Amino acid sequence: MHTYNRLPSSGHTTPSPPHSPLRSPRYRSRGKSGRFPGGQQPRTLAQRLAWVLLSVLLRRQGIFLFAPLIYISGMLLYMGTVSFDVVPVIHHRPAPGSVYRSPQLYEKLRPEMESDNSSADAITTVWKHSYKGGEWRPCVNNSSVVIGFPESNGYIYIEANGGLNQQRTSICNAVAVAGYLNATLVIPNFHYHSIWRDPSKFNDIYDEDYFINTLKNDVRIVNKIPEYIMERFDHNMSNVFNFRVRAMAPVQYYRDAILPRLLEEQIIRISPFANRLSSDAPPAVQRLRCLANYEALRFSSPILALSDTLVARMKDRSTNNSGRFISVHLRFEEDMVAFSCCVFDGGEREKIDMNAARERGWRGKFTKPGRVIRPGAIRINGKCPLTPLEVGLMLRGMGFDKSTSVYLASGKIYNSEKTMGPLFEMFPLLQTKEMLASEEELAPFKNYSSRMAAIDYTVCLHSEVFVTTQGGNFPHFLMGHRRYLYGGHSKTIRPDKRKLALYFDNPNIGWKTFKRHMLNMRAHSDSKGIELKRPNDSIYTFPCPNCMCRTNVSGDPRSSSVT
Repeated sequence: MHTYNRLPSSGHTTPSPPHSPLRSPRYRSRGKSGRFPGGQQPRTLAQRLAWVLLSVLLRRQGIFLFAPLIYISGMLLYMGTVSFDVVPVIHHRPAPGSVYRSPQLYEKLRPEMESDNSSADAITTVWKHSYKGGEWRPCVNNSSVVIGFPESNGYIYIEANGGLNQQRTSICNAVAVAGYLNATLVIPNFHYHSIWRDPSKFNDIYDEDYFINTLKNDVRIVNKIPEYIMERFDHNMSNVFNFRVRAMAPVQYYRDAILPRLLEEQIIRISPFANRLSSDAPPAVQRLRCLANYEALRFSSPILALSDTLVARMKDRSTNNSGRFISVHLRFEEDMVAFSCCVFDGGEREKIDMNAARERGWRGKFTKPGRVIRPGAIRINGKCPLTPLEVGLMLRGMGFDKSTSVYLASGKIYNSEKTMGPLFEMFPLLQTKEMLASEEELAPFKNYSSRMAAIDYTVCLHSEVFVTTQGGNFPHFLMGHRRYLYGGHSKTIRPDKRKLALYFDNPNIGWKTFKRHMLNMRAHSDSKGIELKRPNDSIYTFPCPNCMCRTNVSGDPRSSSVT
């Protein structure tokens, strides 16, 4: 029977499709014998299961789409039967520079270090770099003498907080603000702090009469507020309006926000005052800062007398180097070690001591919920204070040998019985103020941290080389002051502590390689000795060009921006 064709017919019918051809004998024989050679059927159970599975896969190829799902299910089933107790433990390897291994490095390098006789006379050859435009000289006093002042706009009373050099910042900034506002500055009051615990007044640390006299042609300064004004406030300074000035406020803020209130009240109080004036200001304001810091602030007579004595004794002990000596500012006191949150080699005793010091000085600051402290990351970033051992290794690598006289400016070193030993081994001529001065000479200053810091400051100021090991106001002020005294060059070694962390934590480094790195670091400090102030830099660290004028090689002075 033929199928019906719906298309128009041409008179013929359409035949049915032809039948499929018969399979060839080759295929017919395979169909009888299966896929196993020789016509053998699978005999064992494993062969039969494999044959069934293979047949299903070949006839139903879509099952391959489910292969990933089958694989994952099998893995989950397998993992569920394995105990997690047998999972292999991955040992974490500390990052380079994250662990304190300096004692081990010292023991390794010590034999070669002691036998190294290749060091030149480092203290006389350390400073080779000079500014291409000539040296710089102080020129802050080139203003014309002012005869009389316009009527004062009122009195400014500030509270200087912090340690010695943070208070110094407050004093100099207060002079600049008072001059800018045509106000009368009251001798600053020093705020007592729980860390420094120093009740010293202004005239205990600085020569008050010299300060007032030096600035008399630029800023009015008095040592107390007039009685008629204090009566208005019941002789209580807390009744005087206190401005809470934000940090690094521009000088225009004082003109726009503070001057109107000063004219109205005739007295204002600013507390706290450290770092409350922007680093950048008009030349006239910068000049007052220069004048206050580098000329007007002179330490009191007792401090100067003992400091000069210690400088003379250091020079006497440095006759083999023509009176030249190194000063090192070492910040390895307990409070600094605790604040840094770094881990050294003191073990459980160190941990207990540091936790107690943090709670004593910064109640709860380091134990707030959510605060994470990573000592290894802190060390890698160069934020850990250098230990006495590390300072000694660094200086020996820089070419300073056992014959070098070293003055150590520091407070009470943490665990000094243990930590100071290697430094004395490397520099047997090392001295501190406690070693240079007698008990009787130090007695008037011993319980006053700011006065003791002032002694260290003065001795460091007159050393041939100053080495800073930690940031802070002390080294920053010293660098600026040394630039002011030494032709614009700070003569300061500033180590790269990130690189030091890597070198001190490298067990494979040899003495020659270590020494080469240290000499490069020393040369870099020399090249950065003369630097000009850039925007946002502190004038107390970079006095050029605001406080100094350039002198050409020919000797002709060129005026700086100070007017």
